[in-house]
Amino acid sequence: MKEIKFKFEDLKLYQKALDFVDNTYKLTESFPSNQNFSPTSQFRRASISIALNMAEGSGDTNAQFNRFLNIANGSIKECVVCSSIAKRLNYISNEIDYSNRLQLEELSKMTASLKKYLMSNNKNTNDQKTIN
Repeated sequence: MKEIKFKFEDLKLYQKALDFVDNTYKLTESFPSNQNFSPTSQFRRASISIALNMAEGSGDTNAQFNRFLNIANGSIKECVVCSSIAKRLNYISNEIDYSNRLQLEELSKMTASLKKYLMSNNKNTNDQKTIN
């Protein structure tokens, strides 16, 4: 059977966001079961939101994609807070928090780079339209 693939699935940023979702689910499995509707749920939803917003914004205009990347960046920051809370509650070690932060920093930098590229590409497209 032929594989059906959407264009955004080829983005390295999207793939890394999915990797972070995988890590978040594995990590939160060890959180206390009575916490399923607070740190666990919020951490999982925020991590998923990163990838979802990338997918939702792709294929639209560069301005719209940028808007969704801004939302994804907000979710990245939300994950930083979730990791900090988990560390403070002793659900995770300092090392795991540090590892989370490294991944989130990379996602944040990659998101910023893609946004910059889209803005540059959009400016060039607008300049060409003006020239023509």
